[in-house]
Amino acid sequence: MIHIRRAELSDAAQIQRVYASSGAYAGTLQLPHPSLDMWQEKLRHFPAEDVLLVAIYDGVIVGTAGLHTEKKQRRAHAATLGIGVADSFTGRGVGTALLTELLEFADNWLPILRIELHVFCDNAAAVHLYQKFGFEIEGTHRAHALRHGSYADVYSMARLHPRQPLLPLHQR
Repeated sequence: MIHIRRAELSDAAQIQRVYASSGAYAGTLQLPHPSLDMWQEKLRHFPAEDVLLVAIYDGVIVGTAGLHTEKKQRRAHAATLGIGVADSFTGRGVGTALLTELLEFADNWLPILRIELHVFCDNAAAVHLYQKFGFEIEGTHRAHALRHGSYADVYSMARLHPRQPLLPLHQR
C-alpha cells in the first residue's frame, strides 16, 4: 500500500535517491547525480505556499509530486505540477496515488483554477496518466530541454478545475 504525506526536511536523503534514478531525472528537468546537500537546501527553502508530497511504500519514499503556485498576481489562479517516481516503482500506481492526493488538495483546499505541466512527448505512460486525470495537450515545445545529449520536445498540458467552487447560495 502506498501512503502519501507532505515532504519534510528529514526526507532529503530519500528524495535524493528517487531523483538519482535515471528515469526520474531524465523525465524531469533534474540533473544526474543530485546531492544530499542540494535536496536539504531545496526542502529547507521550499515555499510555504507550495505543496510537496511524498509517496511511501514499505517505509521508503518512492516518489514525489509538487504543486508550485504562480507568484504573479494575475496568474495566482494557476499552478505548475511536477512529479518524479523512482525507476523501480514506475507502473506500480505511485503516480496515480500522488496525483489523486495532489489534485484533491488543489481542487478542495486551494484557489487554483488551472494546473499546468510539461511532459516529454516520448513519455507515453506519463501522458496517459495525466490524461486520465483530465489534463489536455495544449501544444508542443520543440527542442525544449537537453536530455541524453539531444534536444527533446515536450507537450504543454493543463487541466482546469473540474468543478469550480461556488459561493454559498445566500451570496449568489
